[in-house]
Amino acid sequence: MQVEISRRRFLQGSVALSVVGGVGISSENLFSSGMESSHKIPESITTKTGSGNAKLIPTLCEMCVNKCAAIARVENGVVTKLDPNPSFPKSKNMLCPRGNAGIQALYDPDRLKYPMIRVGKKGEGKFKRVTWDEAYDAILNGTDKFKGLKQILEEEKDNRSTFVFCAGEGMAEHTFKTFYTGFGSANWLNHASLCLRTVVSGYGVTLGAYPQADLDNAEYIIMAGANRAEAIVTPDTMDFFKRTKGRGAKLICIDPRFTNTAAKADKWLAIKPGTDLAFVLALTYVVLTEELYDKEYVKKYFNGFEEYKNHILNNAYTPEWAETITGIKKDDIYTIARDFMKHAPKAVYYPGRRSTFSKNDFQLRRAMAIFQALSGGIDNQGGLVFGKKLPLKGHEVIAPMYAQAQGVNVDRKKGGGHGYADCAVVSGGGSWLAFRNRVLEGRNPYPVRGMFVYKHNPIMNMPNRAKTEKFMKDLDLTVVIDTMPSDTAMFADVLLPECTYLERTDPVKTFGGVEPSIAVRNKVIEPMFETKPVIEILRGLTEKISKPLFEITKKYDEDVQDDIADRGEEEVYAEFDLTIPFKHSQEELNEHAVSGYPGAAEALKKYGVYYPEREKYFKRVSLNEYQYYPENARYYSVTGGKPKTNSGKVECNLKTLSRKGVDSMPTWRDEYEYSVPEGKFRLLTGRHAQFTQSGTANNAMLHDLIHENYIWINKRVAKQKGIKFGDLIEVTSKAGSISIKAYPTEKIAPDQVFFIHGFGEESEALTWAYRSGGNDNAIIEDVLEPVYGGAAMHETNVEIRKV
Repeated sequence: MQVEISRRRFLQGSVALSVVGGVGISSENLFSSGMESSHKIPESITTKTGSGNAKLIPTLCEMCVNKCAAIARVENGVVTKLDPNPSFPKSKNMLCPRGNAGIQALYDPDRLKYPMIRVGKKGEGKFKRVTWDEAYDAILNGTDKFKGLKQILEEEKDNRSTFVFCAGEGMAEHTFKTFYTGFGSANWLNHASLCLRTVVSGYGVTLGAYPQADLDNAEYIIMAGANRAEAIVTPDTMDFFKRTKGRGAKLICIDPRFTNTAAKADKWLAIKPGTDLAFVLALTYVVLTEELYDKEYVKKYFNGFEEYKNHILNNAYTPEWAETITGIKKDDIYTIARDFMKHAPKAVYYPGRRSTFSKNDFQLRRAMAIFQALSGGIDNQGGLVFGKKLPLKGHEVIAPMYAQAQGVNVDRKKGGGHGYADCAVVSGGGSWLAFRNRVLEGRNPYPVRGMFVYKHNPIMNMPNRAKTEKFMKDLDLTVVIDTMPSDTAMFADVLLPECTYLERTDPVKTFGGVEPSIAVRNKVIEPMFETKPVIEILRGLTEKISKPLFEITKKYDEDVQDDIADRGEEEVYAEFDLTIPFKHSQEELNEHAVSGYPGAAEALKKYGVYYPEREKYFKRVSLNEYQYYPENARYYSVTGGKPKTNSGKVECNLKTLSRKGVDSMPTWRDEYEYSVPEGKFRLLTGRHAQFTQSGTANNAMLHDLIHENYIWINKRVAKQKGIKFGDLIEVTSKAGSISIKAYPTEKIAPDQVFFIHGFGEESEALTWAYRSGGNDNAIIEDVLEPVYGGAAMHETNVEIRKV
């Protein structure tokens, strides 16, 4: 990224050394980059932990989705250490390598520091530093390089849906969504369709909720495709492998690769990618034909059981049938089905916390939920649990109706207007792939001309990078709010720098489960440079744009014109005033949210965590173990086993789906067969515990642990092709090509290759991440899961050659 004013990196690479090694460094270099800072800086600082006075401030990590609780040690205004906070039931006095690297996220020399506007070509990365007011003005009025909100909405006659809003996962996503709601667009896209949408939805429509697995008490676990020993090392992961496995619980790992989880399992079964559905259907066949299921539970809590039973039996989903499809021996399928039910209801088919892998992923999740329910292991100790949540109070938002705003593009033939033309169901987070491709192919009923992006990196996170770049280049106005100059930020017209999570208070959050609690991210230090929390960014932006945009609405909205004639402009404008949700500070909003719990606000400031009876329950029981709730006070069951669907039953046969062109019961189709053409390889992808997708790619601490990703290639195939460890390999698909170093291994099948996600950034503003390793989404083809429009990540065949 080039900046018109000198783009001097503060400290170059020495900031990483200072944070890691505790070397004394100059405040002028670290904080100012040779420019003044709005932060009061001490004359000299060190990131080495001192022995003098320090503030200890409880907060929440944001280095991954888990939100572990931390205590920040602050000395002379500098964060010198992050320790685990023992008060939080979810994180249990643990902070992983990513959590410890949060200091580096704070002091990353590449972080965004000032508002900037584009002065070069879109995607070129040339910006100039401006004031916040100049940035807001550019969003409203545009510049000689791009159009502003006023011009675009005038040209579109106030069709607010010509702007799309997208956000990544985070505690302040709700704050940003409040802005989207007030703005009046119909187009909201979050990370869900690139992540857990089909998992959550499959369980949701079948059981009424996406449950948690009580791995602490389970005696038998099937873990399919979820690499918990390697992909996300959170406290529950550690508990599982230390305690659950330690007391003798059996783990069956179903995965195409021999992963770290497979290495720790009692049995690993190498399944063909995308065939898990056939495996679960065969397990169900055994359980039904041998009558191993919980008859009492089925009688009480199942809808459509006989139809589903006949469906399984009539289609002859036998282990013998599944063996030819999955590659798993029939005897293993019989044994696992019997053993699972033998340990029921303390048996878990792990629901997973992974992205969509195949086109049949939604039906797979339905089949998994039904199979689990057949064991009676729903809402009970050792099975799948719904858990309890401590509700929070909401705050004032606005949701004005704009007469000119058009809706999402739907196909009226698919469920009366509730489905995209590209997929059957519209979820709250939309479908990124379907939306992008509709716009690119000119199939949207109205133009999409602008986008607001918060904490999201679609250029790196969405299959077929080339298409996403084209999509973003075609937009008239792109506003990016982020902490880092990501690949997506390079395509911005206006860059608004958010402060890092250690510099802000975020919306208080309630965490449900067996041991429910409320936790808060408290601000640890004041924001550095000219960065702001998103709530303050939106406060300033709405103050600039609210009234001018209402003037456009007055011009084109006859209902508003009539209302003004009847009630007066001031009263009508109050319903469209975008500034209203952002008038209060985040701290004030948080106090309101927990005002129903006496003492909660004070506890959150002091401990970072609140739950009823904390003073009575919380105690240390060993060197690194704490009690949060006594066993008899934990919420292993909240419904007595009753599903949370509207009917209160497990829904086996969803006939409404058939009207949308979706199988009403989990069904195997010939098109799901695993097939790789001669000379090609099925590309698999995943993540590593030390990285959170592309969000931590530039973190020097973590980069020091893994410099780049490598591609797994079967050792025998590599030998045939003359490929050795570290050789540079070109990987090509219909979507594009990348170069990546080779890792020959016997831990993957001969017709498959694998590498982890989160590498290969193209933003030159990222010192450590720039072209480090390969980007999987540059070669993953944009295959759509047909029900919810999820991105199917394991449907791409590639060619490889030694460079």
